[in-house]
Amino acid sequence: MVQTADHPQNSSEYLVYYTILATWLLWLVGGLYIAGPVLGCVLCLQALYFYYIGPVLPESKRLQMPRWPISVWLVAMTVMLVILIAGHLNFSLGTGATIKSSIGWAKGWLLIALFIFAGAVLPIRREIVYRAICRTGKYTIMLLPFVLVAPFAGLPATLWVSPLQIIGGSGPEYFATILYTLEPGSGAPRWQFFAPWSPAAGMVGLVYLICACQEQDRRWRNWGIAAALAMILLSQSRLALVGLVIIAPVPLLFSQATRPLLWFLILPIVLLSGWFALDILDALDMAKSEFSGARADSTRVRETLGRIAVERWQAEAFWFGHGVVERGPHLVEYMPIGSHHSWYGLLFVKGLLGLLALAVPLTITLALLLRSALLSRLGQTGFAMTLLLFMYSFGENLESLAYLYWPALLLIGMALQAATQRRTAS
Repeated sequence: MVQTADHPQNSSEYLVYYTILATWLLWLVGGLYIAGPVLGCVLCLQALYFYYIGPVLPESKRLQMPRWPISVWLVAMTVMLVILIAGHLNFSLGTGATIKSSIGWAKGWLLIALFIFAGAVLPIRREIVYRAICRTGKYTIMLLPFVLVAPFAGLPATLWVSPLQIIGGSGPEYFATILYTLEPGSGAPRWQFFAPWSPAAGMVGLVYLICACQEQDRRWRNWGIAAALAMILLSQSRLALVGLVIIAPVPLLFSQATRPLLWFLILPIVLLSGWFALDILDALDMAKSEFSGARADSTRVRETLGRIAVERWQAEAFWFGHGVVERGPHLVEYMPIGSHHSWYGLLFVKGLLGLLALAVPLTITLALLLRSALLSRLGQTGFAMTLLLFMYSFGENLESLAYLYWPALLLIGMALQAATQRRTAS
């Protein structure tokens, strides 16, 4: 049978393909926050069967699985739970709070490791992921006129909050069907598509853009790229715009890295940048000031939240953190301490050990896929996705959005698998 991106070939591909296609329907019923963890658990169970028990994969292929890079993720995310429990014990938070936080860990940090593990082990073709994302992009473009006109037609910003909220989550925004939000102060509309907030939509847009650029069918590729750009631009996320300039071109740059012409083009730029270094630094400083001033209130809140998180981490819970998220004071509009930043959040909730539990596997993955990016398109995609996670760790809490950007995690796992097989063959 000829394998095409239009037709999933096994149960794992069916699950991935149709879960992505159902994105807008799941958003409508408030089921996205549930679908991500459920899919991650099912794929992990399938991966455990294939890797340890099932005859689906030949033994020669099973031996080439990236055991130690994936094990680093699984062990590090498990250590997160141990640290979490230690923090709860240190502050005597009680059994109920510990169980609730453990469930949150399973839906966040553990989910990241599960999808990477599934991507490395299961026979899921990356073309299936690309095609499903491009098809979802077509649905996004078809719905775009309705979403765009909503704030000007007097439609409510939030259509409804799903009763599925009773299952539990960090807030009602994860289960709400939100058409748009209004920017405080200016009252200008801002769109978040199927994400819980606008910057998260920008992040998903970047994931979709990287995937859409890898689609081989030009018609579907155009749908995917158009939808991804719409999500990035209409989310009005500053971080997404930075990612559009820095991260989105990464696969293209690495694909040309072995060609001498690219280096001949880069050399004059490097020389000129050295001659005009002071002017470039001044321009970058001015751009940074304008970037922060674009939403001065947001920047102030983020910086204050980070400062509070660091000060309280150092003074109260250096090694294991506070165990739970706490609401900030009125100065930061009662936003949770450590939110909008994975590293500050880890320091406050899980201490220095929690921060290392993310830093170690993320750094190892970046290093492994950097070399792979010079050799294969999948390596370029995996490296771009890992770089995207690293960038967004400074602007979002990665664990809270894993249920949305899980296709990126699958591709990272696939890239690690390919890199390991290449090293074994050589």
